Amino acid sequence: MPDSPASSRGAPERIAVGFAWVLRGAGVDVPTGSVVDFVAALGLVGVARRDGVYFAGRATLVRRPEDVAIYDRVFASYWEQRRVERVDPPLPAPVTLAVDEPDDDAGTDRDGGEAPTGETVAVRFSALEVLRHKDFAALDADEWNEAHRLLAALRVNPDQRRTRRLRKTAHSRGRPDMGGTVRRSLRTGGEAIERAWRLPSTRGRRLVVLADVSGSMEPYARAAMRFAQAAVAARGVNTVEVFALGTRLTRLTRHLAGRDPEIALRRAAGEVVDWSGGTRLGDGLAGFNDRWGVRGMARGAVVVILSDGWDRGDPAQLAAEMARLARVAHRVIWVNPLKATPGYAPLARGMAAALPYVDQFVEGHSLASLEHLARIIANETAPGFAGGPVPPRTPVSPRRPVPPRIPAPPRTLEEA
Repeated sequence: MPDSPASSRGAPERIAVGFAWVLRGAGVDVPTGSVVDFVAALGLVGVARRDGVYFAGRATLVRRPEDVAIYDRVFASYWEQRRVERVDPPLPAPVTLAVDEPDDDAGTDRDGGEAPTGETVAVRFSALEVLRHKDFAALDADEWNEAHRLLAALRVNPDQRRTRRLRKTAHSRGRPDMGGTVRRSLRTGGEAIERAWRLPSTRGRRLVVLADVSGSMEPYARAAMRFAQAAVAARGVNTVEVFALGTRLTRLTRHLAGRDPEIALRRAAGEVVDWSGGTRLGDGLAGFNDRWGVRGMARGAVVVILSDGWDRGDPAQLAAEMARLARVAHRVIWVNPLKATPGYAPLARGMAAALPYVDQFVEGHSLASLEHLARIIANETAPGFAGGPVPPRTPVSPRRPVPPRIPAPPRTLEEA
């Protein structure tokens, strides 16, 4: 042990460092910053008054209430040369586990016995939080019912776009509203004292959901359809379009309409004849682009493709159709449940062919990932391939330039 203050003739800094060293040996966590603060405090109160030294050390060196008894014993031994019997810190209070469930009975534990009496520390456990991060492929029947209930309450709102229509505003910014200014001038005898303004209005973008219902997506297709049904129920059939991708393309927007999700999902399941079958993403996207997408449905829209990327078709065709879709869509979001797998790499032929034309590549294996997807669709967050800024999309083939128009040669001398 270092020299005590009674016999030491060293500087106050040495005395303070020695006291901190003894406290550490007694089991008190004393960081270096606290020792520096203690030295500064001793420079203000001095070392002559024991009360000042005691409270300066207690305020700077003691960080936990259970260390006060150890601090008192070490202080009496180091500064006052008194032998004090060892005082063990009090035992911590027993810990009880409380599960956040609406049907828990007060006063009983999980085994049906009486709750412990006396001072206890309650640690809360949320089964709902565990369910939010659990993979859809690992859910049992009861967990699926709870997941369906939570997905039905999910709100999907696409981001906004500016329109040509103008709206009135109370702020002095935007475009002058001449008609509104003239009407206001009638109150002041024709003097345009109070001017009116208009701003461009906004409107929600169309959301297009293309859900893969093949056999490899079977555990996740149910959640994808529930997610799509929640979007249709919240936004309506005029702003949300849903298609099923398998060996053929099936439009499900009208079948998913309605407030009752169970009835809507039964109608949609009866319409899809290739559920849990094969996958031909290239053919499905070609049918969508030819019949709906390029003609106007996907123009300026947010397109969400829920698929694992396993495709039995030609990757070159899939890449060509993704390029067509990327030209007209505002954003293309690919949701892959396998992305959450440790060590995953997009090595599947279909995924590798489509990835250069995707704006955002996200997970879709759990409730939490679908909630995150809803925020991405609303443009509240913009994570890219690795959670950072969205990488630039690979340039697609530009349109063929139009050659300059060459005038026809004159046919007669009069025309020349």
